[in-house]
Amino acid sequence: MMKLLIINADQIVTVNTNGKYEKRRGELSQLAVLTDHSIFIEDGKIADLIPNSSIIKYNSYETIDVKNKIILPGLVECHTHTAFAGSRADEFRQKLSGIHYEEIAKKGGGILTTVKAVRESPLHTLADIMKPRVEEFIKQGVTTLEIKSGYGLDFENEIKLLNAVKIIDELYAIDIIATFLGAHTFPLEYKNDHQSYINEIVDKMLPYIAKNKLAEFCDAFCETTAFSPEEIEIIFSKATELGLGIKLHTDQFNSIGGIGSAIKYNAVSVDHLEVLRDSDLLKLSDQDIVCDLLPGVSFFLNYQYAPARKLIDSGAIVALSTDYNPGSSHINNLHMIMSLAALKMGMNIEETISAVTINAAKSVNRNITAGSIEIGKDADFAVFNTNEYADIVYNVGKNLNCMTIKRGRVIYQSDKEKTI
Repeated sequence: MMKLLIINADQIVTVNTNGKYEKRRGELSQLAVLTDHSIFIEDGKIADLIPNSSIIKYNSYETIDVKNKIILPGLVECHTHTAFAGSRADEFRQKLSGIHYEEIAKKGGGILTTVKAVRESPLHTLADIMKPRVEEFIKQGVTTLEIKSGYGLDFENEIKLLNAVKIIDELYAIDIIATFLGAHTFPLEYKNDHQSYINEIVDKMLPYIAKNKLAEFCDAFCETTAFSPEEIEIIFSKATELGLGIKLHTDQFNSIGGIGSAIKYNAVSVDHLEVLRDSDLLKLSDQDIVCDLLPGVSFFLNYQYAPARKLIDSGAIVALSTDYNPGSSHINNLHMIMSLAALKMGMNIEETISAVTINAAKSVNRNITAGSIEIGKDADFAVFNTNEYADIVYNVGKNLNCMTIKRGRVIYQSDKEKTI
């Protein structure tokens, strides 16, 4: 039985939920910071939080010394499109000249540009492309990472993407969660025959994915340039029948009824919400659905931000993530997202920390085991080279994480540049 003490932290930011495993309203600002404490770990789990004065024999334990540093729960990155190939730098140039993201998509660019690159890439090439991206998240203190498919848009290539995610999951110690996003947009071959593509998702892709356990969630993009609520509900009905959890991209550019579909199918999260209507906002206030906000998209597209303050004050569960992707948020820095949320969305520092830990964990159904430093949870930690947690958000875009710990094992140390 492995016994381990993490000692000498200036602050242990527990994000304690008192057994609720989520945070709403004022609770988001309550981080329950401990000083003069050590974390006792047994077999990869948090066994106790011990006052330093009560520890008699340090040499009875294996120890990790984090003097002059602070400890947070391992960060949870709950919305990424890390599985992609190719570049869309030329489209970025177009955006800077004033061409809107939706206009590029209507002309066959956007997601379909990446689809072409993915279809031309072999399985192991895709996995190799993803490795440095995953390692970059680990260096930031991320211990749980969600990765979506969605750039294959046919049976062969969606399965290829999910198998690439599976390869990555087997290579790294962090928890990697696969989400099927076949309903990202309609591929060119089904541009004028939407029903046939929906049939391919429902009759072929989803059964295979569920049978082979290639994804935990089914996601979709509810948008005028993508899928209507009625089309999405056909897909969600089958995904639910097969036991997959539900997530939904909605209210990014147009509000066309996605919130109703998410509520109807008990979605784990609704993501984006930049153009969320007040009437739909109120519907989310008492739901067990996480509102996953993506300020990197608003920054990258120079677009409006989701109403974080209104959502928090209404009682909705708010999380933050990067939406790392090649087109609308080519940002894989979760710390920068926290800073954007504070600077552009009216969230305080404490709220941003809760939003990338416990509430982000809830967005991927990991809040019972991850997202806060509470007895019985996995010993997942991000160790920051500062003595004040506000520095994480204050130092915009700078990675202060110096050690990442997964289930009690150090998997990254900045001084050794080692990722396991």
